[in-house]
Amino acid sequence: MKAAADASRAKPRHRSPEKKAYFAQIADGLEAMGAAELAGLGAIRPHPVRRGIHFTADLESLYRITYCTRLCTRILRPLKSFACPDAKAIYRAAETLDWSRYIGPDGTFAVFASTAGSTVPHSQFAGLTLKDAVADQFRTGFGRRPNVDPNAPDLWINLFVHKNQGTISVDASGGSLHRRGYRTASVDAPMQETVAAAMVQFSGWNGEKPLIDPMCGSGTLVIEAAMAFCRIPAGYLRKEFGFQRFPGYDPGLWKSVKEEADGQIRKLPEGLIVASDKDAAAVSATRENCKAFPSFRAIDVLRRNIHDIQHLAPHVILMNPPYGLRMKDSAPLSDFYRRLGDFLKQHGKGSEAYLYFGDRSLIKQIGLKAEWKKPLRNGGLDGRVVKYALY
Repeated sequence: MKAAADASRAKPRHRSPEKKAYFAQIADGLEAMGAAELAGLGAIRPHPVRRGIHFTADLESLYRITYCTRLCTRILRPLKSFACPDAKAIYRAAETLDWSRYIGPDGTFAVFASTAGSTVPHSQFAGLTLKDAVADQFRTGFGRRPNVDPNAPDLWINLFVHKNQGTISVDASGGSLHRRGYRTASVDAPMQETVAAAMVQFSGWNGEKPLIDPMCGSGTLVIEAAMAFCRIPAGYLRKEFGFQRFPGYDPGLWKSVKEEADGQIRKLPEGLIVASDKDAAAVSATRENCKAFPSFRAIDVLRRNIHDIQHLAPHVILMNPPYGLRMKDSAPLSDFYRRLGDFLKQHGKGSEAYLYFGDRSLIKQIGLKAEWKKPLRNGGLDGRVVKYALY
């Protein structure tokens, strides 16, 4: 895949010898694609499971993976696995870990927990139990405890309990990696950045044809496409990562990894990517978000109705059309999608179109023959990416 090929340009220069186990969280349906991406970034034996990928890595590869992955949402470092028949087991497991290795008593932390098929009552209770264990350890050892900050803590702690087996991890990402940092302006129901990156990879777009998103919203699809083409690491705008607070953090190695990845960046050619939308607020949001990267001035951002486009020379078309939550006017969705299908059929000859359907029932309304359909979740929506070859 292209992601793996791009990633392989960053050749390791000085491997750190110690290798540890990690777990990458990823959207349902992207596990195999994510495993290929991680392998290209230096992960050893990436093993996909539902909504995640187990892998091993040394420090250099960990830094590169966390900085460059476009698809994964978090990179976790498991600290302890344990039998978890009840909440008391969570407390006992957490108190055996030395949390002062990761955070001081004047720092901040947050716990995000999930439970499935477990006798532990619910995830919120499980998370509070772990939080209490951390706080009590600091009170005993230091006479004071770090505060909880659910938005931007110094340390993210993850608890996962499945079928009465628990795992406590620390987050090497320092918060969800889908938050790239460029989206300062938005519109209703934007596509998550990692989902948009997956759409770009599904399309196989490599810059040989121009790319257009004629319903661009806040520009997430075109910005992710531009980042991939320009080889801009997904974490380029992030100020810090969780691994910088891990024991054994090597700032010199991190600097080397970052410089190596940043050295691959190239400029975006004029006219290669076009974004348009009929909504003035969407156009304004896209223009504002593109300002995060100087060369993205080359993206043509236009205010126009898709039905005013008379002809598309052979393009790769990426779209996240309105569906339910995103539909502002009262026109029936079936009519909207029928007209959209007619437009693509009449004006998109020679192009390939990749559409995201947050509501799968709308696929049949477009009236085009699908070349393939792939599952792709966006938030809580069990959507599909559908490819149409337009002849």
